[in-house]
Amino acid sequence: MKVLMLGWELPPNNSGGLGVACLQLSRALADAGADIEFVLPYYQEESYDFMRVHSSSPKTLSEFSNFGVYESYRYYAEDGSAIDVDALDQQLGYAKMVGGLVEQLDFDIIHAHDWLTFRAALLARERSNKPLVLHIHSIERDRAGGRNGNPLVREIEATSMLLADHIIAVSERTKQSIVDDYKIPADKIEVVYNSIDTSLFEPIDSDNAYKYLTDLKKDGWKVVSSIGRLTVQKGLWHLLNAAALVIEKQPKTVFLFVGDGEQRNELIEIASAKGIAKNVIFAGFQRGKNWRDAYGIADLFVMPSVSEPFGLTPFEAAAYDVPVLISKQSGIAEVFTNCLKVDFWDELEMANQIINVTSSNGLSQDLRHNAKQEYQKLSWSRSADQIMNRYLAFKVKVAA
Repeated sequence: MKVLMLGWELPPNNSGGLGVACLQLSRALADAGADIEFVLPYYQEESYDFMRVHSSSPKTLSEFSNFGVYESYRYYAEDGSAIDVDALDQQLGYAKMVGGLVEQLDFDIIHAHDWLTFRAALLARERSNKPLVLHIHSIERDRAGGRNGNPLVREIEATSMLLADHIIAVSERTKQSIVDDYKIPADKIEVVYNSIDTSLFEPIDSDNAYKYLTDLKKDGWKVVSSIGRLTVQKGLWHLLNAAALVIEKQPKTVFLFVGDGEQRNELIEIASAKGIAKNVIFAGFQRGKNWRDAYGIADLFVMPSVSEPFGLTPFEAAAYDVPVLISKQSGIAEVFTNCLKVDFWDELEMANQIINVTSSNGLSQDLRHNAKQEYQKLSWSRSADQIMNRYLAFKVKVAA
C-alpha cells in the first residue's frame, strides 16, 4: 500500500501533539506494510528509515522561526537574509509542491492531516483521481475554544470534508463535532484513537533542570505542571482560577506552565491580578531535557482543555509516572481510565482534586500505579491496522 501522506509538522520541528501523532502513526503504518511518502511544508535534516520525507521549501532556506498556525513564517537564506511568508502563502507553496509530486510519485491513496494540508490534498486528489482520507485532529471550533473561529478555515474544512472519500476523527467527541458543525454524514466518519509509543521516550535523570523547583520541593512544596500551547482552547485561565483557590488553602504549591502561544501575556496578567504570581512559573516552549523534566518535577499534571479533540500530553505524563487530572471535554477522556476527570469550568472541583492528589501520597501512588498498567498496554498498532483496513478497502474498490 503506497501512501501520499500530507502533514504540517514532524518532530523535532513540531509545535505540539499533531507532529508527534503523525510521526508515531506513520511508523506504525510502515510496520503494518505501508510505503509512505510524507510531505512537509519546510525543509528539515531529520531522516526516517521507515518513510521518505519531501519538503516544499528548498535546502537553501533554513528552519523557520515561527510555528503558530496563523502566524507568518520566517526563513533564513544562506546569506543570512530573512524571508517572511504568511500562512496563506505557505499553504499555497505547499500545494504547489504537492501538485508537482503527484506527477512524480506512485501512490494508492492520499492521507492528509488537519486543515493546513487540505488545499494540497484536494489538488492531489483532482490530479491523481486517487482516494482521499482526511485525518481530523481538531476542527476550527476546538481551536477557537468553542467559538466559530476563523471563517476561512471553516470554509476550507467544510469543503474538504464534503469532497473527501473518507474522514478519520481522533475521538467520538471530534466525530460528533464534525457532524454538528459541517453536517457530514456520520457513516463517512471513522473514529481512530491516538496512542503513544513509550519506547521512544528518553528516561528522566536525577539532575532536574528546574533547580528552583527542586529546592522548593525539599522544603515541602508541591508542583503542578501543565504542558501545552498557551491558547484559548487549552482552558488555562480556568486552571489559574483553580490555582488561586489551591494556594489559598495550600500556599506551598507552585504551578509550572510549559509552552507558548498567543495567550501568554494574558495568562501572566491573570496570575498577577489574582496575587498568585509568585506561585506561577511560565517556562516557555521547551524541548528535550527541559520538556521531560517538566514532567519529572511534577506531583500532578493537569490538562484543563475547553475543547480537546484528543490530547496526548496526559499519556506522556503517565509514561513519566505523574498522576493526571484532565477535563471531561477531551477526547482522551474516552479511553484513559486511571486518571481524575473534571469539567473544565468547575474550578472549585478542579482545585479540590489538585489538593487531594498533592496532599495524599496514597491517592497519588494509586493513580500512578494504575495508569502505568494502563499505558503499558497502549500501542499504535491497533490504530494502524484499522487505517490499513480502510486503505485496502479503497484499493479493492478502485481496482474493481
